[in-house]
This record gives sequence, C-alpha cells and structure tokens, in this order.
Amino acid sequence: MADSAPVRVQAPSQGVPPVAGRLSVVPVETRRQMRAFLRLPRRLYAGMPGFVPPLDLERRGMFHPKAASFFAQGRARYFLAWRDGRLVGRISAQIDPVTMKQWGGRIGLFGALDAANDAEAVSALLEQAVAWLKAEGMERARGPYALAPNGEAGLLVEGERERTMLMSPWHPSYLGPLVERAGWNKVKDLLSYELAIGAAAEAALPVGRSRLLESEAARGITVRRLSKKHLARDAAIMGQLYNDAWADNWGFVPITEPDVAAMVKELKPMIRPEHLVLVERDGVPVGFALVLPNIYDVVGDLGGAPSPIGWIRLVSRLLRNRFTSGRVILLGIAASLRGTTLGAMMPSLIIAELMRRGRDMPFRTVELGWILEDNMRMRRLIERLSPRPNKVFRLYERAL
Repeated sequence: MADSAPVRVQAPSQGVPPVAGRLSVVPVETRRQMRAFLRLPRRLYAGMPGFVPPLDLERRGMFHPKAASFFAQGRARYFLAWRDGRLVGRISAQIDPVTMKQWGGRIGLFGALDAANDAEAVSALLEQAVAWLKAEGMERARGPYALAPNGEAGLLVEGERERTMLMSPWHPSYLGPLVERAGWNKVKDLLSYELAIGAAAEAALPVGRSRLLESEAARGITVRRLSKKHLARDAAIMGQLYNDAWADNWGFVPITEPDVAAMVKELKPMIRPEHLVLVERDGVPVGFALVLPNIYDVVGDLGGAPSPIGWIRLVSRLLRNRFTSGRVILLGIAASLRGTTLGAMMPSLIIAELMRRGRDMPFRTVELGWILEDNMRMRRLIERLSPRPNKVFRLYERAL
C-alpha cells in the first residue's frame, strides 16, 4: 500500500467563504485515529434535523479492517481532516478487485465522506483520496461507496429530513454542493421510495395478489417465506438470484460468498420468516424480495455507544419487534423470465405479497430502494403507489 503524507491544502472554491484556522489531512494509522474515524458522523452531525446516530459497533463492522467483509478481497486507506486540533472531516479511498473486474477498468472508489460545512476540508479530503488512488494505479474514481457498491451507496442530496433508514447513508444538505464545487461530476442518481403497507395499501393495488396467482402465466408459481432453520441456504439463493437478475444493470457488482456469509451473521438476530418473499416455479427460485426492519427505529434515543441499560433496552426492543418501518434491501427476478408474461408480472406479484405481509409485520411503511434514475420500467410500477422518491442519493466520478 502506498504511503500517504498529509495533503497540501488548496484554496476553497470561489464564492465559498474560508474557514479560519490551519487545515491538515492525515492518514488513519493508530487505534485512536480509527476510533475517531468511526465516531465522526455522530459527533459532527449531532443535533442536525433528520440525523439519527448509528451504533459505533455497527460502524466498526462496516469499516474496520478486522471486521468488514470488504477486506476479504479489497484494500482501503482512511483519512481524517483536522482544523486547529478539531476533527472536521473524514474519507476513505478503496480498491475492490471484484468491482474492477465487473466494471472492466481501473476504477477506484471513495467513500465515508463526512465533513463540516468547510469547502476547503472537503476539497482536501477528496484530493487526498485521489492521490492515493492514483498512486495505486487507478485511472478513474467513483463514489461515495461504503465500502463496495453493494454497501451504502451515494451521497444523500435530497431527503435529509426523511426517516433515517438502515443501510442508507445520511448527509447534510451542504455536502453535495461542496463535492461538486471541488470538481466532481454526477454520474448517476439512486432513488428510494416510501410505500405504505398493510390492508389499506393492499386494497389500493391495481391488481391484487390473488388475481395475479390465478392467471395462466402463474401456473406452477408458489410463494414462500424464509426458513430460519435453513438461513444459510436461503441467503445463498438470494445471492444467486440477485447476481443473475442484475448482472446487466449499470453499476452492478456481484455479491460474493464473503458478502453472503456476512449477511447471514448480521441478519440472524433480527430477521423473521415473513421478511423474505421467495417466488418459486415448480420448486425452482425465480424471484425474491428481502425486507429488513429499520434498526434506526429502536436506536434513536440510545446514542452511538449505549450504556449497559441502553443495550438491555435495545435487546428488549429487538425481541419485542418494536419496529415501525423497514427497507427492501434486495430484490431480483431471474434473467430467464425476461421478455415473458410471467417476468412482466413478477414485480407486481412481489410488491403485492409485500403489501399482504404487512398484516404480519409491525411496519407501517417500507422503503424501496435504491432504484436507478433511468430504470423507468421499475419507476413507473412503483410510482403508481408512491408518486415521488423520498430520497435521492448521488454518485460522483472523476478522471484521474
């Protein structure tokens, strides 16, 4: 891995007032710096409308080299920005061989970008990430991703006051404009939609689940739930279906075996049978959706580092299923169904089943995302139920 000296600070973009004090950007090299890196968002954004602090333990599982599944194949470098002894920002620069192979180019990634409203700091952090990626032989940079494209993706540019959702990044409204002022261009927007679920939402569907299953095209179709006894098996089925379904989509990166193993480990304490919609035709999986409870529903008042009593409260809430929202984190339809009548009806069938599952889950809403901004077929289907996205996450790119 290339060495990284503190970056030379550049002047802020024209029209952005400078922040007083000396700025420096340094690589994360010690345990203390790693702790600061993990905890920065909850300290930097505390009190901002819409922000709910994530658990430090969860952030460790996402970023720490000894815990994150990303490091089974990838490598990364972390940086912190300081101004007069005060921590004002962070960023990661990472290289994922799986992503490079899939995308067919020397494209490095950046992520974990969080900063104060400080144009100079944001520009300096991005320049340090670029310097490391260039030294590693990359030709382009894209992000933010934490850490790979199948993790948290994009920078939140719309919807910062909407409900905070698991596996979705949160950023203040000023951060996107500062990235663009630093010379980065939008490459794609990712959209999320909030859908009401339950009996009323099910009744509002254009075509109900029963009618869909009674159609001639649905002959041999069955819908089942997750088997907790065979969680690893069902997780592998989801990974295979996801990779098959989305292989031709922009930005796709396959889910790997370490990703599946990490998913099983993380989901086991909170997943329930009703969270998986698995559609099979004559016993062969052809479509699925996985909805997870929104952990932010039950951690919002505990802070990032709960006390012993706070942990007891969290466990109690998990056991009592005290969630009001969820997120559809994975959805896929077998590529073999493309261009068929069954393939055309599958998204409607899966969404109808999710609405029906609202009877068994405590959720009042689910967030469906993300959806590529130019995936008009899926957008048209979803926007019949929810006319506008509630959040927009932006990906940026730059030639090196």
